[in-house]
Amino acid sequence: MKNIAVILAGGTGSRMGAELPKQLMMLGDKTVIEHSVDLFCSHPAIDEVAVVMHRDWQEAFRAIADRRQWAKLGKVIDGGSERYMSTLNAVMAYIDEPDDTNLLLHDAARPWLTAEVVDRVVAALAHHEAVGVAVPSTDTVWEVHPDLNGSWGMGSEVFEVPRFVARIPERKLMWCAQTPQAFRLPLLRDAYQRALQDPQLHATDDCGVVRTYMPGVKIAVVEGDPSNRKITYREDIPSENAM
Repeated sequence: MKNIAVILAGGTGSRMGAELPKQLMMLGDKTVIEHSVDLFCSHPAIDEVAVVMHRDWQEAFRAIADRRQWAKLGKVIDGGSERYMSTLNAVMAYIDEPDDTNLLLHDAARPWLTAEVVDRVVAALAHHEAVGVAVPSTDTVWEVHPDLNGSWGMGSEVFEVPRFVARIPERKLMWCAQTPQAFRLPLLRDAYQRALQDPQLHATDDCGVVRTYMPGVKIAVVEGDPSNRKITYREDIPSENAM
């Protein structure tokens, strides 16, 4: 069984409002993406590491790779305009690998992943063909629906579309998804083949694609780590690294 870590770094930095995409910003003494590559390259259960990145930034990443000389770094794959397209590009890049190959898909914007979480994912892959990482929600979660026929306002001034609490799920059942999300290669291939036939396809993560288009497959969940948080905005990078 071969474990390939695929680091999804296809973003262009639009939400950060910065010249560089977040994966190439500094976090401590190295770039954000280097943290993830270092972790996976040093993990004994990972056989190969691939990076999915927008073409505009591949040269910058290759310069880092030339300097770091990661032994396990393999393919650098073109990123897609949507996250699911980046995953699809990775699947196609490894389509000829044996059926017992696992892909561990990790967001480059989560540089604080720990080896212990990877341990749990790899252990679960010995028994399951789909594995997600999550942490229990510490907050009550509301399902909120907009009232498209109403509006907030005082007098002639109208504010945003009003929203109302539609449902409050039981908190102990709510978990917050993290990455990596890991799958047998044939499962992910088949799920995306089905998904691409759907003109209404809207995917925010790979477990969602498998859950929707391969509903008979159970997705095992292993516990993540609160530190495995995601960088989305400039404020998510510690102030000493702010650019």
